[in-house]
Amino acid sequence: MSVIETVEQLEAIYGATNDASTVKVADHVTPLYRIFIEKAPFAALATIGPEGIDCSPRGDLPGFVRIHDPKTLMLPDRRGNNRVDSLRNIVRDPRVSLMFLIPGSGNATRVNGRAHLSIDPELLASFKVEGKAPRSVMVMKVDEIYFQCARAIVRSDLWNPDKRVDPKTLPTPGQILAEMSENKVGGEEYDRAWPARAAATMW
Repeated sequence: MSVIETVEQLEAIYGATNDASTVKVADHVTPLYRIFIEKAPFAALATIGPEGIDCSPRGDLPGFVRIHDPKTLMLPDRRGNNRVDSLRNIVRDPRVSLMFLIPGSGNATRVNGRAHLSIDPELLASFKVEGKAPRSVMVMKVDEIYFQCARAIVRSDLWNPDKRVDPKTLPTPGQILAEMSENKVGGEEYDRAWPARAAATMW
């Protein structure tokens, strides 16, 4: 197998980037990029730590990532499974990346920067939903922001409702847990209880 081992080899295969690939990059949230962030109900958060790289989904009401100022984004940590993989990484390595997706839009918006976790009471309170505040807020300093062209989403036909996969054809969380734990955790009861449990712990 032939392996690319140097940047020079890579560039010889792919060539130089065009103007559209580079001029779109900003070091702050511009007015047009602001619109994408404010309308996005979903983002993937990438972090890095001693164990490696982690990428975690983050979803909430559109605009859930607050633009504090053109160089600062704020992301509340809503209730989840308490693994805190992303948060643990941020405490040890501030480098983070966000990729925002908007249903129906072919473009993704990517933001790279550095972050810390805040537990300032007033800040936490400002992110309350249904009276419930997050336990921490990721405060991200923006190093660069740019849009990713639509080819990946167009190729995947991601937003086409006719291409949706029937959930019944996929393993359920309960089935996976049961398999991984030799039926000590999970199973049909886990799947039956999840909707009510999720509704009660959404925020």
